[in-house]
Amino acid sequence: MRTLIRAAAATVAAGLALAPSAALAAPSPSPGATTVAKAGTSFLTATTIDAGQPVRVGASTGDHLYWSFRAEAGQVHEVGVTVTFGKPRSGASTWTVDVFDGLRRRQACTAGAQTPTAEASATGVTLGCTLRRVRPWAEPWSGDPLPGVYYVRLSVTDLPEPDLGAPIDVDLVVGATDSGGASGDDGELAAPLVPNTRAGTVLAAEPTPEPAAEEETDLTGWLPEAGSRWVWTGVGGVLAAVAGVAGFALTRRPRRR
Repeated sequence: MRTLIRAAAATVAAGLALAPSAALAAPSPSPGATTVAKAGTSFLTATTIDAGQPVRVGASTGDHLYWSFRAEAGQVHEVGVTVTFGKPRSGASTWTVDVFDGLRRRQACTAGAQTPTAEASATGVTLGCTLRRVRPWAEPWSGDPLPGVYYVRLSVTDLPEPDLGAPIDVDLVVGATDSGGASGDDGELAAPLVPNTRAGTVLAAEPTPEPAAEEETDLTGWLPEAGSRWVWTGVGGVLAAVAGVAGFALTRRPRRR
């Protein structure tokens, strides 16, 4: 009995020791990567970054900051964000990091502090989001991650009004790891999910309108064109008249004197 208990304890200890190594490590910048010092304010103006490229930008509390990156099939991405407050604040604030795919569908996070709350005395807050594995193909209704462009949005969802506009420093890194192994999917996406932001061509000259067709002025112009509908209508009228006469003849009775 003691041997079984010791074996079970050893198994549990081994599992706890292996659990941290199985989880994804915090994203770190790639050696020699150029630091990005700007961010967009919408999906259309999102700043493009690469996996492992560090971002450090100054902003104001209340700004919506956007970045975009490319994702390939088989990759697992982890977004790490650190917000540093520039001056003391009057109350607690809640921050959130959201990730959207090329179709602007919000992607779920499997791990990480996606919506943490920073107390008034805190000097900063750390956010994180680990995405699901990017699949090479999926059903349209599933909403699973597919290859293409992804957007990261950082925003504050709850804060005291006096703290609105306070200066902050944002550090962001998007890490990518290859999950490896076969995907098991039967299909493959024909093209990455990349939004089409190219505007249409501008016409150099105004198009010439086509001349309007002249209306018929004869007396028969108001009549509709002959067709099968009129033929069947006429045949139906004749049959109805014949049926009426036949019915009258069958039901007629001689008068009594």
